[in-house]
Amino acid sequence: MTSEKFLPAKILDRRAVADDLFLLHVDPGGPFSYLAGQYATLGVKVEGERIERAYSLCSSPYENVLEFFVERVPNGELTPLLYAMDKGAPLLLRRFAKGRFTLDLRSGRKNHLLLATVTGIAPYVSYIRTVRADWKKGGTPMPGEHRLFCIQGVSRSWEFGYRDELEKYAAEAPWLKYVPALSRPWEDSEWHGERGRVDDLIRKYIHLWGLTPEDTSAYLCGHPGMVESGRGILLRAGWSKQAIQDEVYFQPAKEASAL
Repeated sequence: MTSEKFLPAKILDRRAVADDLFLLHVDPGGPFSYLAGQYATLGVKVEGERIERAYSLCSSPYENVLEFFVERVPNGELTPLLYAMDKGAPLLLRRFAKGRFTLDLRSGRKNHLLLATVTGIAPYVSYIRTVRADWKKGGTPMPGEHRLFCIQGVSRSWEFGYRDELEKYAAEAPWLKYVPALSRPWEDSEWHGERGRVDDLIRKYIHLWGLTPEDTSAYLCGHPGMVESGRGILLRAGWSKQAIQDEVYFQPAKEASAL
């Protein structure tokens, strides 16, 4: 494998979140630069063939270890392999991160509405960890007047992945609001939090939080149904196309339940 294109990465650990969800920590095997919200391309060689997929980074660029929130798709080419690999297993990592799904710091809009389903929370975890690190250090431009408002939807509470971390940060940081919501609360009797699909909650929370198209950039990440519906709701509420970013995660095996 040409060293110009790939780093000799390896798995540091894998932690199950739910039956089909896991966190993956990866040693990049060399210098790897990226912006919060970008994605990395991981790969393995199987019988001489390279299988690669792009995954959003949950980790902050300030961290040395790369972190990913992955859904194991039963019939997928790569995720079942990643799920089965042990600590220390080698991976291929393309040397350059890509993606434009980064915080909008140029438009002048200071509020950021972050909408996600399940693993679509990944780039927002990277945003939040990065802004929080700046905030803790002090003397840096972020967060300044910027405020982050996040809604994450899953079917059942054990699918959130980062709920404890994000609730902790939201409790301590005046610039962060985080709402976890269940679309199938009847399957999780212990749940007493917000209920509904992400797109059902958009109007409610932009009103509660006082967000307007003039001062808010919107981001949608995760299931294509949520992204399409959420974009339509925002456009009808007055958001311009330029004020909305999206990143779609295609997960055919979860078509009926990813919201």
